[in-house]
Amino acid sequence: QVPLAESGGGLVQPGASLRLSCASSGYTLDYYTMGWFRQDPVKGREGVSCISFPDGVTYYADSVKGRFTASRDKTKNTVTLQMDSLKPEDTGLYYCAATSGNQCQMPPSYWESWGQGTQVTVSS
Repeated sequence: QVPLAESGGGLVQPGASLRLSCASSGYTLDYYTMGWFRQDPVKGREGVSCISFPDGVTYYADSVKGRFTASRDKTKNTVTLQMDSLKPEDTGLYYCAATSGNQCQMPPSYWESWGQGTQVTVSS
């Protein structure tokens, strides 16, 4: 289990941007495939994005393609999710997750470690 902690959520208006970060203490996130998920009461837990190790292949759900960008910051040992042009349907509790697997597979059972989540609310 890799301890993970998300930050950066908040309440924003439609069209705004947010930048989520996922950090770990004691584990180098560069050596894991990292994913972002979001959960809401209606749709359940949805895989949003992934960046694989070691190839750096990225995955984005169709609903966020062109608006969200996942990246690694090796100097800070963090993984970030830049979210632009936010929509009300992006509202949810956002989790980062880690796996020792080397592919972006989004079923939650594939992922070994989860953070506690950070709330993103997009509303006017």
